[in-house]
Formats: sequence, C-alpha cells, structure tokens
Amino acid sequence: MPNFFTDNKDIVFQFENLDLKEIAAIMEDDYKQAEIYNYAPVDYQDAIDNYRKVLEIVGDLAGNIIAPNAPSVDEEGAVFRDGKVTYAKGTREALEKLGQAELMGFTLPRRYDGLNCPTTIYVMAIEIVSRADASLMNIFGLQDIAETINKFGDADQKAEFLPKFSSGKYTGAMALTEPDAGSDLQAVKLHAYQDEKGQWRLRGMKRFITNGCGDIHLVLARSEAGTKDGRGLSMFASYHDDTVQVRRIENKLGIHGSPTCELQFKDTPAQLIGKRKFGLIKYVMDLMNGARIGVSAQALGIAQAAYEEAVKYAREREQFGKAIYTIPVVTNMLIDMRVRLESNRSLMYATSQWVDLRDKLEEKVNHIKEEGKDPGDLPNRQKEAAKISALLTPMTKYILAEDANKITYDSLQIHGGVGYMKEFNVERLVRDARITNIYEGTSQLQIVAAIGGVLNDILANHFEAKEKKKYKGTLERLADQLKQIRQIFLDSLKYVVDKNDKYFQDVAAKELVELYSYIFTGYLLLDEAEKESRKVFIANRYIITAMANARRNAEAIKNEQFSDLLHADEILI
Repeated sequence: MPNFFTDNKDIVFQFENLDLKEIAAIMEDDYKQAEIYNYAPVDYQDAIDNYRKVLEIVGDLAGNIIAPNAPSVDEEGAVFRDGKVTYAKGTREALEKLGQAELMGFTLPRRYDGLNCPTTIYVMAIEIVSRADASLMNIFGLQDIAETINKFGDADQKAEFLPKFSSGKYTGAMALTEPDAGSDLQAVKLHAYQDEKGQWRLRGMKRFITNGCGDIHLVLARSEAGTKDGRGLSMFASYHDDTVQVRRIENKLGIHGSPTCELQFKDTPAQLIGKRKFGLIKYVMDLMNGARIGVSAQALGIAQAAYEEAVKYAREREQFGKAIYTIPVVTNMLIDMRVRLESNRSLMYATSQWVDLRDKLEEKVNHIKEEGKDPGDLPNRQKEAAKISALLTPMTKYILAEDANKITYDSLQIHGGVGYMKEFNVERLVRDARITNIYEGTSQLQIVAAIGGVLNDILANHFEAKEKKKYKGTLERLADQLKQIRQIFLDSLKYVVDKNDKYFQDVAAKELVELYSYIFTGYLLLDEAEKESRKVFIANRYIITAMANARRNAEAIKNEQFSDLLHADEILI
C-alpha cells in the first residue's frame, strides 16, 4: 500500500524541519480555538501532529486511488458533449474520495468547515497529489479561489460559498484570460454592469479557463466604462448557471483530466468581491501569486514521479549484461535529477513559509489594530515578509517549472525508445510537465516579476548573516564557495547597474535571477546538511554545479552576449 507522503523521505524531512510555530499560533488564535472546537490543536506539537495526519491521508489517497487511475484519466480525458463537460471516471472517483476525506477546504477556517492548515501544508498536499496525477491538481489546487473569497469577500459571501467548497460540493475556476488578454490582463474586456435593480451582471468571453465547468467562477471584468487599463477592473463571483455557456474545451498536449474551457457569459448574475477597481491590482495579483506557488508544487510533483519512473526502469533494464543503472552516464543523470529535486524542494518550502508568514502577520496586524492596540514592530516584519515573498514566488516557479521539464525529459531519455510509447507513464509525465512553465505566467514573466527584488538585493541582510555563520567540516569549504558566488553576483550586479541602461537590465535579468537563486538555495542546503548527513552530498553537488553556472552567468553579462538583441529585427528576418 504505497503512501506518497511517508514513502518520500525528502518531503518527510522537509515536513519535520518546518518552522511554523508563529504561523500556527496566529492561525489557532494562540490555541484558543481548542475551546470552541474539540478537534482543534491545544499546542504547537498537537498542530504539527494534525498536519502530519492530514498529509498521511493525502498520501494514501494519492498512492492507492489517484495514481492507479492516472493513465486511464489521461486516455479518457474530460469530455465535452451537448454543452456539458464531464470529468473522466478516475477524476470523479478521486474528487469524491477527497471530498469524503474533507480535504477540499485546506486553508479555510474551521467556522466554514475548513482544515485551517497553513499554505505550506496545503502546498505539500499539492505536490503529493501532482505526483499521482498532475491534471487532478488543476481541480484540487484551485482551492485558492475559496481562499480569495475568504480574504476579500464579505461575511454573507463567505457563509454562502465557503462551506460548500470545504465539503467538495463546489469546485471553482479563475476566469481571467481572454482571447486578446493572456499575460496582459490589463487588456480584459469582459463587461460588468449593474441592471436597473442594481444587480451586477457579466457579459463577454473568457478563454483557456482551467476547470471552466466549475460551480463557482471568480471573474475579472471591466466594471468602469471607458477605461482601458487595470484600474477599471473588478473581481466578481458568479455561479455556473444557464447564463454561462461552455463553448468548447481545448484539445491539449497534456493534463487531459483537467478541462480547459472557452466560456461565454450572457448577462450572468454576479457578486462584487471586495472593492470596485481593485480586481487586478490587488485581488488577482494575490490569486495569481497563490496559483504560482501551486504550479510550482505541481511541477515538483511531476518531477518526483518522473524520477521514480527513471530509477525503477534503470534498475530493471539490462543492457550488455548489466542494469543500465550501473552505467556511469546514466547514474550521473539520475544523481543530477535527485539533486535538482531536493534543492527545488528546499526552495519550494522556504518560499511557502515566507508566504505564510506574510499572510498571517498581516492578519495579526489587522486584528490588533481593530482592537485599538499598538502592533509594535509587526507591520515592519510583515512588509519584509511581503518583499521577500514577492521575490521568491516567481523565482521558485521559474526554477521548478523549468527543472520539471528537464527532469521529465531526462527520465524519458533513460527509458530510451520505450519511453516514447504511451504504455509507459513517463510519456504522460513529459506532456504534463510542459504546461508548468507556461500557465500562471510564463518563465519569462517570472523573471520579469523577480528582477526588481534582485536588483535591489533585498536578501542582502540574510546573506550577510549566513556569511558570518561558522559551518562544520567540509561544509565550511562549501560556505566559502557560496561567498564566492555572492561576490560574482555583486560584481555582475554592479556592472549592470553602472551601465544605467534599462534595456540592458532587462536582457541581463535571467542571468541575475539565476545567480541570486544559487545563493539562496545553496544556503538552504547548507543548513539542511548540518541536520542530516545525507544532505551533505546534495549540498556539495548543488554548490559545485552552481559555482560553474555562476561563472557562466557572469560571463554572459560582462561579455554582453545580449548586444545582438539590439539588431534583432535584422537577425530574425
């Protein structure tokens, strides 16, 4: 009986080394919720034990229900007939089991029948589910829609929608993208207006909507007549009733169990979420950042599945009288895959904890202010967490999604010709991975989102503190190499800034963001290596590789290999 939580030693390691003490205390009202709900934790250890039990349930369902059905879900796919979308049989079964296990309201408060878990625990669950079936994650992982209503909706809206999300009765969809408004959401045209009774209504088209057949839509719409930018957009919630028509579902390369719909809203009744004109600049940005964390975890889960397939096949497949696992070039590929997986997981859960800290400190500050008390230094800590989260979220999505594509590609390569055949799971994993560095913002847009924090070196204090730390034994040598990488970054940053050329900053952004990630991830791995000897190998391999890559990044910047971009029109003719 496989369990995709307990059988993954690295995710268990990450779980056992989480620092959620402050976050859990805020979420549990300093554990006063135990006075209201007899199943709420009474202290931090009790909370951690609860989180572990939840993840064990997710791991059991993933290993024994979801994963065995994934090939048939991929083959059957979601079906569109007579204007209705039907999930594959395996998807329906998985959603029913998840609902019965009360796993569809992960981060929602208990008063709405939610599990009241931190985002970090929810992200772990997303990784586990994605390892089993990446397409199911696109339904399971849309719980951020309910969380958005919880954050920004009024009391009546929360009471109306959230319990049904928690029970699994409702699934949702983020209705943002339009035929002419993909990454540039400021170009959204779908019209929101109030009828003679003051009822908001929606009219227009949306395209590429994940789970567009869901029961509740969060819709970005233009509520301010005559506007053309993001300041004229508001957020609305609507039911998927007879006024919402699914015009088609897309015939996609991968994630076949997840229906991607084109929707037409025909004067659909809707409810304004939050304030007018804040739809894009506040609510969608919050929603998208949550979605980017989710896709990062999805990419990590796919990569873990691909790695498992590669190791299994390499141990079983014999060539020239021995298992290909023992052939050095194959062994080296597998080791590289493992190091990428574990370094990415370290980055993923460090980012998740910063996101949790940002959100929970904001809740605490607001609560203290509502009581008329002085929040002290908490607002400053919250602002710092917000800045760091704004950097790490796009950086994490960029790195994990790109690496998921690399790991699945290498897994197929290890399988050889049979990996190209649909009988082997790796073929599906390669197709599923490809979307992760496209949707919820392409890799290129993640770099654009991260470069501001990198140019401002917002982790400078963090890195300086790490440089002063004394590491034991061979780790001190690795710490010295990270100091060298840090200096390479600072020299490269100075070179870029001194040019005082915005265009050059833009074209050098990828190299700088990658340099910054090497340092941050490297220190995460060093700290982990102090806790577990097995991590010394991971840290060593990662940092040595990072040093070589850092020199390459710096050379690309200082040799101005991007200068030919100035002549792109001539080159690309």
